[in-house]
Amino acid sequence: MTTRAGRTLHGGKVAYALLTVAVLVSAFPFYWTIVAASRSNADLAQVPPTLLPGPDLLHNLGAVLEEADIGTALLNSLVVSGSITVGTVLCCTLAGFAFAKLRFRGRGALLTVTVGTMMIPPQLGVIPLFMLVAELGWVNQLQSVILPGLVSAFGVFFMRQFLVQALPDELIEAARVDGASTARIFWSIVVPIARPGMAVLGLLTFMAAWNDFFWPIIALSSQNPTVQVALRQLGGGYVHDQSVIMAGTLLGTLPVLLVFGLLGRQIVGGIMQGAVKG
Repeated sequence: MTTRAGRTLHGGKVAYALLTVAVLVSAFPFYWTIVAASRSNADLAQVPPTLLPGPDLLHNLGAVLEEADIGTALLNSLVVSGSITVGTVLCCTLAGFAFAKLRFRGRGALLTVTVGTMMIPPQLGVIPLFMLVAELGWVNQLQSVILPGLVSAFGVFFMRQFLVQALPDELIEAARVDGASTARIFWSIVVPIARPGMAVLGLLTFMAAWNDFFWPIIALSSQNPTVQVALRQLGGGYVHDQSVIMAGTLLGTLPVLLVFGLLGRQIVGGIMQGAVKG
């Protein structure tokens, strides 16, 4: 890191040691998933357990494919999570821009109501939501999981707070002087500036939609599941086969890591941009 005076700052040994410990602690659960997915159930029952990967990964993955329709589940989860992510990022950025920079009657009251909905436990709305889904004939269809999650109050508030700080009023005023419409301002000015915040919101939304179990297990069946619904079918029997369960969990984790790899550069860029502005 280079300061304004041209001096280069280096972290001390204690800082590097703490960072190393933090990385190891954070990465160990994923490493253990790989170890457990590549071992047999008997190996996992040993005391102390082995900490090295074994030779049974392909066998366990084959058992996952036999016990659950994991291919359909992965495809369904990609469709559901991708649709929710795109819809949430677009709608919440639009709403966040409106709350942050546009002046209209009732703006404060609407924002208060929007943020207030975050205080309501989602479990309270399950019964009326399922009744609505059943009335529309969407039970066991993906739209029953996609549409309720297309907009989130957290996303609206997050993008509003981001744009309040990142988007100067002078840019909007200059665009107005040049004759740009609100839609043109949004696509040409707001979206490029909001890209780091949109990447963070997209990652958080994708992870939440991918890991969601409560509503999909109600709205979908085992014949048309998402990944989390399909994983509950693994390792059945009197003694649960933990190695098969962990192999299925490993398959369900890889798409999340891929999305993080795609959006990580935008997230880091947004953090660095905020640091430079500060």
